[in-house]
Amino acid sequence: MGECDPGLKCSQTLKVGKKHTAIEVGSGDVPVLATPQVLALAEAACVEAIKDDLPEGDTSVGSHAEIDHERATPIGASVTAEAVLIGHHGRRLEFNVLVKQDDEVVARVRHTRILVNRERFLGKLAEAKAGAA
Repeated sequence: MGECDPGLKCSQTLKVGKKHTAIEVGSGDVPVLATPQVLALAEAACVEAIKDDLPEGDTSVGSHAEIDHERATPIGASVTAEAVLIGHHGRRLEFNVLVKQDDEVVARVRHTRILVNRERFLGKLAEAKAGAA
């Protein structure tokens, strides 16, 4: 188990289907890759980049994202999110992600994840749910 040192990276690829379009997810009215799906792909690449390097019992949760969605991607095309861990500050992990279709940049994402103890995190969630009932 490592320490989530900067430089960790991972790529995730998505073939755009109808279910990934702005129309289907409710983020627009055109049949192209939806921005929320771009972000989900970027987050998946970040999670995968650190999964084998997390301290025992820890996981990460997304806390912030900035996305510049620069290019439309049609149904049938494939996009790849290339995530790189660029900073580790206490519990905060910072990533840069480039999303590309072939060699063209589709989106640029800056993403922050927070390291949490999985058991404690889920326990607090259960307490909050019980209090709301």
